[in-house]
Amino acid sequence: MAVDCNGGESFKMPEIKFTKLFINGQFVDSVSGKTFETRDPRTGDVIANVAEGDKEDIDLAVRAARNAFDHGKWPRMSGFERGRIMMKLADLLEQHIEEVAELDSLDGGKLLTLGKAMDIPGAVNLLRYYAGAADKIHGETLKLSREYQGYTLKEPIGVVGHIIPWNYPTTMFFFKVSPALATGCTMVVKPAEQTPLSALFCAQLAKKAGVPDGVLNVVTGFGATAGAALSSHMDVDKISFTGSTEVGRLVMEAAAKSNLKHVSLELGGKSPVIIFDDADVDMAVDLARIATFFNKGEICVSGTRIYVQEGIYDEFVKKIAEKAKSWVVGDPFDPKVQQGPQVDKVQFEKVLNYIDLGKREGATLLTGGKRCGEKGYYIEPTIFTDVKEEMRIAQDEIFGPVMSLMKFKTIEEAIEKANNTRYGLAAGVLTKDINTANRVSRSIRAGTIWINCYFAFDNDVPFGGYKMSGFGKDMGMHALDKYLQVKSVVTPIYGSPWL
Repeated sequence: MAVDCNGGESFKMPEIKFTKLFINGQFVDSVSGKTFETRDPRTGDVIANVAEGDKEDIDLAVRAARNAFDHGKWPRMSGFERGRIMMKLADLLEQHIEEVAELDSLDGGKLLTLGKAMDIPGAVNLLRYYAGAADKIHGETLKLSREYQGYTLKEPIGVVGHIIPWNYPTTMFFFKVSPALATGCTMVVKPAEQTPLSALFCAQLAKKAGVPDGVLNVVTGFGATAGAALSSHMDVDKISFTGSTEVGRLVMEAAAKSNLKHVSLELGGKSPVIIFDDADVDMAVDLARIATFFNKGEICVSGTRIYVQEGIYDEFVKKIAEKAKSWVVGDPFDPKVQQGPQVDKVQFEKVLNYIDLGKREGATLLTGGKRCGEKGYYIEPTIFTDVKEEMRIAQDEIFGPVMSLMKFKTIEEAIEKANNTRYGLAAGVLTKDINTANRVSRSIRAGTIWINCYFAFDNDVPFGGYKMSGFGKDMGMHALDKYLQVKSVVTPIYGSPWL
């Protein structure tokens, strides 16, 4: 195993500038005065103490957002004006790519090289995408069957609560905030307690860009308190949540029990990657390794169920084991490293427990399976063979660098196995046969199918799940629909016989 898990001491820690709640355009202490620790997953050491928002703070933030929506200028601006401010925000974020990437690496253990090259530039581009869409939101003219004329208006839904996860802090912040800003909504963002720092930094960039006070508020805190208060708040019109299926249930229940607010959920996944005999084995090995171990497995669409057709199975197993052993685990600030630490101690222990469970269930540990290094939350890339469909390592979302390798014979068997999950977020298909690719992609019940590629995200491609992976789309023009309501307007035509 290529490892270097004891680094980090040579890196100069970035200055932590913002640790208070951001409400109505100001950084403020929590009402209770309480704070919580955010920790460096490379070492477990405390990075900073961050304001701990609770129900009272959510009330203040929602009140600011409600006032900004009901009486402020943001929903009443032209889309062009909103777009110009969003473009300014994108420019500011682009000027601070390195600083924001450092915060996500320090707070979440993410690779700094990818943060600077992909995550933060991707957030910049997404923001610009929706800035360009802000003045292109319009309804339809309706030809009615009677002597009336009609049209529809698309109007902002109101105050939105965004609850975002810890695996892609800045990316998910702008997944939610960008389309909501474009439509004219106001909002309260509750970042994950594990990774609050970049959300606070981006909130002050929004103020600098000219986003009016109260339009974008950030309340840091815990899901069971701040998140629950936001989900059940009577003055919130919409909740957009990304996270686990278990917490998604609680969010939906709270929304239903309060004011029946609109809800969109992007939840867990257990994505299959199906590799047919005719696929290029070396390419398949590389894609499978990336699909499982990218971002240390902390990504909802991780391809952790790898199905390989029997004709190339043995060759694939040999090569994937070699590739896993060359995967470099270590300090995420080191440009040579391919996998950093899990986000925190809780997630670290959860992944190790699943590895132990896989052994107890009778799967064969091909490689990895242990803690890496003496400190921090590093785990070796882990591969199991002889995995059965009913095993929990094949059914549960582990959210760590753990691959389950399985064999299949026929295309029918592959489709059946791929659909044998309560999730339906994504899937990969590797084949040179277009007929096979088309048949499988139409047969798998998942929101995104990647053929001979993986993690092929794009701003214009809608992203969301089937089944217990949730509903509602992020990215693409479809994401705007989550933050809009359609109003129908009908008037009589003068001289109508119906008058």
